[in-house]
Amino acid sequence: MKGVSILGSTGSVGCSTLDVIARNPDAFRVVALTARKNHNSLLQQCIRFEPDIAVLTDNAAADVLRGKLQQAGLKTTLLSGAEALVEVARLSQADYVMAAIVGAAGLLPTLAAAQTGKRVLLANKESLVLAGHLLMEAVANNGATLIPIDSEHNAIFQCLPDPGGRRSKKDVRKLWLTASGGPFLNTPVCELEKVTPEQACAHPNWDMGDKISVDSATMMNKGLELIEASHLFDMSPDDVEILIHPQSIVHSLVEYRDGSVLAQLGNPDMRTPIAHALAWPERMESGVKSLDLVAIAKLEFQAPDTDRFPCLALARAAAERGGTVPAVLNAANEVAVQAFLDRRLPYTEIAAVIGNTIECHSVEAVEFLETVIKADQWAREKAGRTVNEMAIAI
Repeated sequence: MKGVSILGSTGSVGCSTLDVIARNPDAFRVVALTARKNHNSLLQQCIRFEPDIAVLTDNAAADVLRGKLQQAGLKTTLLSGAEALVEVARLSQADYVMAAIVGAAGLLPTLAAAQTGKRVLLANKESLVLAGHLLMEAVANNGATLIPIDSEHNAIFQCLPDPGGRRSKKDVRKLWLTASGGPFLNTPVCELEKVTPEQACAHPNWDMGDKISVDSATMMNKGLELIEASHLFDMSPDDVEILIHPQSIVHSLVEYRDGSVLAQLGNPDMRTPIAHALAWPERMESGVKSLDLVAIAKLEFQAPDTDRFPCLALARAAAERGGTVPAVLNAANEVAVQAFLDRRLPYTEIAAVIGNTIECHSVEAVEFLETVIKADQWAREKAGRTVNEMAIAI
């Protein structure tokens, strides 16, 4: 029985992970669960799975949960604060760590899990965007195993021939990441300025959190995934292409130099890549229904329009420039998306905030974690000022 710690257990990926574990109770034991401040959901998860440790990074929410855990008679130890995430990621009794915290907040615990030789189930793409070579170096130097959970990268992992998902560059011509196109794929560009947070979060195929849903609508998520794929599979950004596929059935493809193209297909359900990563190199039940290609009838593909999705162009440019630019891209995006969700910034200005922040940044090489953290903090402050200036102008 393998011990599993889930960082971000109350989010969509965390809940799906617990669903898969519940279907395979003889194979896994939940060691730790963490969340930001959703104490009600975390309490129910603690009652159901009885982890050794629970973490809430919000201290006020932790105070509330502490009393409820005592009332429920649970033996779960409650920790609080962001530093507790790193502690949980290092727990000796956890063989696997699901890194499902959204945003830059997931970097330090994900890195800690890799440094202690865990099997890291990576759903936090920002860790690779911010500090890709540092994380991959930690994996290699500490005997860790990194398996991507994003459906696109997990699909590529499955389509590559060697057990670790990394292969000789000479064998592969291209990696193709598919994208649904989000809720505004066919919306006239002139109408995007009026888009509301509710509309942006109504993804046609996937059940995701608000931030990730907005990233899907702008296709910034696909830009971040391009950067992630470059690090995961040791590929140049020029060799990673984006393909819009509205049905979300083909999750990604690998094109080989002999003309072969291998694809991974499945219903749009995160339990598939989660079950794959938990069971690898074996397979196990996930609860996902069988794919009915006859009922689907057709699969459509098209190239992305950068006029409609300017964030995608910004991300590709950041991938090509490298250094601290991807970290700045990610931080500015997080600030701009939150401002949009708070109704302080129009949807169409998200890309403008990101582009302005990158233009003002002096690029540095990323040799130390401190360089990444400094760039991230600078970008958040700069993007925040830009949002405030735009809000005043509006």
